[in-house]
Amino acid sequence: MSNDIKNGADNAPASNFLRSIIEEDLATGKYAKRTDPNGHLLPQVITRFPPEPNGYLHIGHAKSICLNFGLAREYNGRCTMRFDDTNPTKEEQEYVDAIIDAVEWLGFDWKDEGGDHLYFASDYFDQMYMMAEYLISAGHAYVDSQSAEDMAKNRGNFSEPGKNSPFRDRPAAESLDLFRRMRLGEFKDGEHILRAKIDMASPNMNMRDPAIYRIRHAHHHRTGDKWCVYPMYDYAHPIEDAIEYVTHSFCTLEFQDHRPLYDWLLERLAEGGFFKHPLPKQTEFARLNLTYAITSKRKLLQLVEEKIVDGWDDPRMPTIVGIRRRGYTPESIQLFCDRVGVAKADSWIDMSTLEGALRDDLDAKAPRAVAVLRPLKLIIDNFPENLVDECTAPVHPHHPERGHRTFPITKELWIEEEDFMETPTKGYFRLFPGNKVRLRYGYVVECTGCDKDANGKVIAVRCNYFADSKSGTEGSNNYKVKGNIHWVSATHALEAEVRLYDRLFTDPTPDAGGKDFKTALNPNSKEIITAYLEHGMKAALPDDKFQFERHGYFVADRVDSKPGKPVFNRVTTLKDSWTK
Repeated sequence: MSNDIKNGADNAPASNFLRSIIEEDLATGKYAKRTDPNGHLLPQVITRFPPEPNGYLHIGHAKSICLNFGLAREYNGRCTMRFDDTNPTKEEQEYVDAIIDAVEWLGFDWKDEGGDHLYFASDYFDQMYMMAEYLISAGHAYVDSQSAEDMAKNRGNFSEPGKNSPFRDRPAAESLDLFRRMRLGEFKDGEHILRAKIDMASPNMNMRDPAIYRIRHAHHHRTGDKWCVYPMYDYAHPIEDAIEYVTHSFCTLEFQDHRPLYDWLLERLAEGGFFKHPLPKQTEFARLNLTYAITSKRKLLQLVEEKIVDGWDDPRMPTIVGIRRRGYTPESIQLFCDRVGVAKADSWIDMSTLEGALRDDLDAKAPRAVAVLRPLKLIIDNFPENLVDECTAPVHPHHPERGHRTFPITKELWIEEEDFMETPTKGYFRLFPGNKVRLRYGYVVECTGCDKDANGKVIAVRCNYFADSKSGTEGSNNYKVKGNIHWVSATHALEAEVRLYDRLFTDPTPDAGGKDFKTALNPNSKEIITAYLEHGMKAALPDDKFQFERHGYFVADRVDSKPGKPVFNRVTTLKDSWTK
């Protein structure tokens, strides 16, 4: 693993330079005394979270959510929730609903004393269109009638300046007429396009007369067929920020080269009287690159469509619906985002940092339970045939106020296969013929042998118990043993489906450098087993989380669990099993 992959558990959190920007603006009163059209005083810090509703959010979006909503909360500000729905061919209401659910699950909302700040770019289509007409009239935009191929050819490259379109000096009145006819649906997709008139020789490719409106005859999930011209993202984004009185527009680094266009557009519209100074300020930060995961929407969609995973909410997916179903908590995600901090340069964050935040959150919360994942029968030969004896264990070892749980011990038990070895290796202290161990929370037993099938496979282990050795009684102090093993009653245990999930990829950077990420798929990322759990687990409800002692953290699946018949997902192991 390369040295630029950081393990956040071993590194101090990155300094948050965005806080410094906000605090400087507060100190100078840059955004003080602004009011909305109703005369209400606006917060001095207004951020926004602006996803496009064209897919499910992933862990990278979680960082942006926690950052924007978190900073607004920290500085008594506001974070607006805005859907950038300017591309009707890729956007659906399903994604809108899923995104809203994800943000709310993470613990944030967009309501304050000023109202409900849930917005859509499509709310502003009329205003955006009017502003585009102004830009044309003011000589800042023109309708270009070149083919897409000619536009691309004349745009130039990083070493050669672009060439002016033959339509660049088209009279404003002619461009305005064409633009209005574009809106009326008189032209086909791609026949004309509206471009900002900036500088075709600019070293920044984004400033070479960028497209700001295109024709697209497509049904929109909110506006229906009202429009057949739609604004480009680079045009819509700054306008949306300004309309919503955003002060600090925090974007990931790929938008850094777009900032000059952001500023240029708002300045031109301010000149036209649409907006007042101070205008929103865009600042970029490093996106989240997490090892052993991919966050490309296209590649995540490929995993779903090719049925490599079981849908967007597959617990191995880095989508928020996936990690939620896996058993992650909102608090663990927020803790993770706090630990990785905010940086100005891209780097890799190790998956163990995310898993560590989860363990730290669940350790104090999750009640304990006993589970046998790889069952082997243990028969206590001298245990009375019909005796059902109750054993007691704490609900949580560090929180005695949470009480105790009880479960029965009987003549036949289930233990883990690895807890018996007919011929023990050096240092093995669990069950083998002649050795004594303690059944955790129960009695000391001595192994007497085992039963095998016709193929020589061990099918049952036999032992005798010491009736005066029960945990919690005075007699237990008379027995000193090195081994302590888990068990459940064979006649009382809950038989349950348990899904052992692991990382989806074996390569820490599965799609870096153009690699085919499918070659790095982990064949052992999902294993379904039948396990036996202490009988009280029958009452587990969907999303209930537990620490299965010795094995890790598990959650009752929120989709497939039924009353009295929970299905469990392994959230994470007790320790990082991927440490080299």
